[in-house]
Amino acid sequence: MRRNTTITLLSIGHACVDVHQGAVAALVPFFVAERGYTYAVASGIVLAASVVSSVAQPVFGALTDRWAMPWLVPVSTLLGGAGIALSGLSGSYSLTLVFVAISGLGVAAYHPESARIARIASQGGHSAMAVFSLGGNLGFALAPLMVAAVVAAGGLSWTPLLVLPSLAGAVVSLPVLRALRQRRAAGAGAPVPAGSDDTASFVKLSLAVVFRSIAFIGLSTFISLYAQQRTGGGTASGTAALFVLYLGGGIGSVLGGFLAGRWDRVTVSSWSYLITAAAVAGVVWVPGPAVFLFVALTSAGLYVPFSLQVTLGQDYLPSRVGTASGITLGLTVSIGGLAGPAIGGLADATSLRTALTPLVLMPVLSWLLFRTLPEPGVPRPQSAATATEDDTHAALTPGPTPRRRPPDAWG
Repeated sequence: MRRNTTITLLSIGHACVDVHQGAVAALVPFFVAERGYTYAVASGIVLAASVVSSVAQPVFGALTDRWAMPWLVPVSTLLGGAGIALSGLSGSYSLTLVFVAISGLGVAAYHPESARIARIASQGGHSAMAVFSLGGNLGFALAPLMVAAVVAAGGLSWTPLLVLPSLAGAVVSLPVLRALRQRRAAGAGAPVPAGSDDTASFVKLSLAVVFRSIAFIGLSTFISLYAQQRTGGGTASGTAALFVLYLGGGIGSVLGGFLAGRWDRVTVSSWSYLITAAAVAGVVWVPGPAVFLFVALTSAGLYVPFSLQVTLGQDYLPSRVGTASGITLGLTVSIGGLAGPAIGGLADATSLRTALTPLVLMPVLSWLLFRTLPEPGVPRPQSAATATEDDTHAALTPGPTPRRRPPDAWG
């Protein structure tokens, strides 16, 4: 199996996982309409998934630093889909929270290990990691369309149909794991060398991703309802706004990988956040159909740094790639959901426009933090002149690192 094929299949699997992460926010308008939830109560559903992911992803990241666990990829994919499938079956708010939390646990287990595999398969390349991230963004983009097609047709009782992407994602991951296992058995390849950790820079990066996450999850939770108010449209208008928010992320990820090939990752991310602040202001204050344009610009701007932040985190903590991936892909992304109830409560007390206004500040804070970050060197498994396809894949078994037990690639 060629390297590009591996990255493509990992990207497809990433889409099948993140479609369920995006489905949580996409279900909010239907919970409001069908069950009469307030903004604050509905945002608690997003919070449930976010809290579980926030806590669990660093734990799974630390585990994958000690033991490679590729079997987590298909198992976690199925778990993420099962939680969403069950979320609409019970009228009990408590059970709904439990089911979306189960989905969040699946998402948490998936990202650190899949990012570790993607990093090694890509040999640290920005473009390849952008393709991997693109899959997740496309999954987010498809979530509102999938939820609207299923739930609008049959109501929340039809959510079991939403398990289908997870089944596909688990199946897609199997050829990758099989091919990598065969290459491991052949004994080819060399371990990836680990450099020294830059913990201070990693902490600053993590804070920047937290502020980005607050802006993105705050918008994704309420943009559907807000677009309906701003445009005077119905559910279709809200679904379109959420689709644009997620689809723009796919464009932004690819653009980020391209720009990082011309300039360094820190510079690209810094300018992107500064531009995004103006775009979020347009979403909040520009009335009428123009809101869709600013939603697209906001999405692209928030996602240009997305895959770049993942590789930056891995380069700042080269001896703890799983932990870095769990935090940059998981904890700091999911923790933005913690702000959801506060935004919802403010919206109930005032208006959605007032509640979304503080989100304009979030990209500015990320920009200020990126101005203090260095561009790290990128450790490579081996030189480009001697790299081979088998070496890339067999490197899935990291060598011993200080203070850590060397992992067995296949558990």
